[in-house]
Amino acid sequence: MDSRTSTRQVKEGDGWRLGWNPESEPFVGLVGGAGWAIELTREEWQDFCRLVLQLAETLEQMSHELMDGERICCDVESDRLWLEAEGYPHAYELHIILRQGRRAEGTWAAEAVPGLVQASQTLHLF
Repeated sequence: MDSRTSTRQVKEGDGWRLGWNPESEPFVGLVGGAGWAIELTREEWQDFCRLVLQLAETLEQMSHELMDGERICCDVESDRLWLEAEGYPHAYELHIILRQGRRAEGTWAAEAVPGLVQASQTLHLF
């Protein structure tokens, strides 16, 4: 078995896809949704994994302060990328924008976000 084959990983679910291939510098990470994908550098990938968890935790904490049925919009960012959640703390769309070098953006539907968040924390290969 080729070593690149053994280190490349792709996880996907309904409306989302994440990939990691440390052999394909400079773009070792991949994030994608329904009909789109963006390759990420190692630093962008690390920021994405950290920020998506930070955003999910923030929304969980804020859910205790909101009235039933109240929508929320919350964003987190690094110098490399920006993430925004919009919707309800338990069901929100997630939007990503790359901020340096090449420009790209994408959005995950609310149904895709729980699986995406969970998978982003299990693909720690950096």
